[in-house]
Amino acid sequence: MTSVYELDASEYNQKLAEALKQIPEFKQPEWSKFVKSGPSKARPIEEEGFWHKRAASVLRQIYKKKILGVNRLRTKYGSKKSRGARPEEFRKASGKILRTILQQSDKAELTEIAKEIKGVKGKKPGRQLTQKGKEFLETIN
Repeated sequence: MTSVYELDASEYNQKLAEALKQIPEFKQPEWSKFVKSGPSKARPIEEEGFWHKRAASVLRQIYKKKILGVNRLRTKYGSKKSRGARPEEFRKASGKILRTILQQSDKAELTEIAKEIKGVKGKKPGRQLTQKGKEFLETIN
């Protein structure tokens, strides 16, 4: 098996996105054609295959960091908002897109909600890859 780290990140994400298109759980919802990817964007996403590319990127991030939640992913995919003459400010990305991708990966049994982590009480710490998910990501080459 090859490591996820052996290939360039953008090249790996392209191959993973193509593999995710074959999984029936990963379908782009109708509403996603009309929403922006965050408050810092001016227009909705028009890029072809955006949904599968973002899903591939999210799965790779979970593979790298072990456990990630929606809030951390919102920060990762956020960007600076243009405010005219005022200085730019950072804005988090849309949570609905990321949450839906994580729910789809849960249905495909690639991720699961992490049970307990040392030092975190009473909160859902985020998602982690299942054994099936790790094997799926490592078979992409």
